[in-house]
Amino acid sequence: MDIEHWWGRLDTTTRHWLIAHNGEPVPGDVVDVIVAAGGPAASDAWWSHEDGPRSFSFPDDAVDQVETIANDEAP
Repeated sequence: MDIEHWWGRLDTTTRHWLIAHNGEPVPGDVVDVIVAAGGPAASDAWWSHEDGPRSFSFPDDAVDQVETIANDEAP
């Protein structure tokens, strides 16, 4: 799932947090906001669980998409 499908539905605070912490594990409250915006469910295989089953991280392509957004480039 490309983040462009739900990125625009995120509140500004969440988008800024994701940009500032790109590539880091995503806390559960941020995962909840992403799910509410139409992103992948917490149980979806889209999420990377490198640090264990309760750890949520973006897959590499999503990290790249966030970096592109942060650099004001077209996704």
